[in-house]
Amino acid sequence: MKQLLDGIKANNFVIVGRAGMDFFPDPPGTKTEDGVMFTASLGGSSANIAAGICKLGGKAALVTRVSDDSIGRYCVNQLKHYGVDTRYVTPVGGEFRNSLAVYESRVEDHQSVIYRNGAADFQMDESDVAAVDYSQYGALITAGTVFAAEPSRTATFKSFALAKQAGLPIIFDVDYRPYSWPSPQVAEEILSRAATECDMIVGNDEEFGFMAGDISKGLDKARALSENTAKIVVYKMGHEGAITFAQGREIRTGIYPVEALKPTGAGDSFMAGMMTSLAEGYDLEDAILRGSACASITVSRPGCAPAMADTPTLDKFLADHPGPTDA
Repeated sequence: MKQLLDGIKANNFVIVGRAGMDFFPDPPGTKTEDGVMFTASLGGSSANIAAGICKLGGKAALVTRVSDDSIGRYCVNQLKHYGVDTRYVTPVGGEFRNSLAVYESRVEDHQSVIYRNGAADFQMDESDVAAVDYSQYGALITAGTVFAAEPSRTATFKSFALAKQAGLPIIFDVDYRPYSWPSPQVAEEILSRAATECDMIVGNDEEFGFMAGDISKGLDKARALSENTAKIVVYKMGHEGAITFAQGREIRTGIYPVEALKPTGAGDSFMAGMMTSLAEGYDLEDAILRGSACASITVSRPGCAPAMADTPTLDKFLADHPGPTDA
């Protein structure tokens, strides 16, 4: 546990995974098919986590591939806008393209369409992760989408090995996206393998249930991982809060109710809020609650990276909000 927390307290993370473009129709509430005006922003789970960490005062470098075109350059410019280190973001030519997410700023009948055909980030290979100076960072973070295809899958497992050699703990957001995988069976096998190599695992009830082979067994899967391999396992349950397993303890936390504008971006902002809060010295329960507050802020505003809280926004939200629900 000490190695994990000491690594996080460096507040300087190397993050492996994708950056993409988000598109959403304006004004909020508009269906995509009725849209006339659309707003573009940075997207992609790992890029969002990196941006969220930087907005909250931490440091983050992203390791990925982007398309060698205007969209790839847009993503790089957006990463730089948020203060993310892009030295390990490499363009790839040919027909590979950055991912595109088109989603709506509404909860009722929410629609999201994800374009991942020929994804540039899946072309990240072992040379990309070998180029990283892991000694400069406190911890490695990744999200499960990196494992969905080769050569990204092998490259990410290589990054795990290199990070461990450098003494870095590994933090894993399960982030299961069925559309990216060749089959559920492959996903279950690979995500379960990845989980056993990590010091901290964050996922929702469906993701742990998926790895366990049955939604009803997800909680037991999370508990078992905390007992056998991971130091901290966070089992998220949406509006019911979260159960965190750490050193034989089960910490139950609620959420900060808000009027949600959309359901997207909550998990990425939760991770960013929790990591930076632990880095600032908050205890585990308070860090989880601050991550939950970040998630609530993000779902209440348009976009993902632009909707994420900076430190003044988070502080004001916590000061003004009546508090989290009972666990």
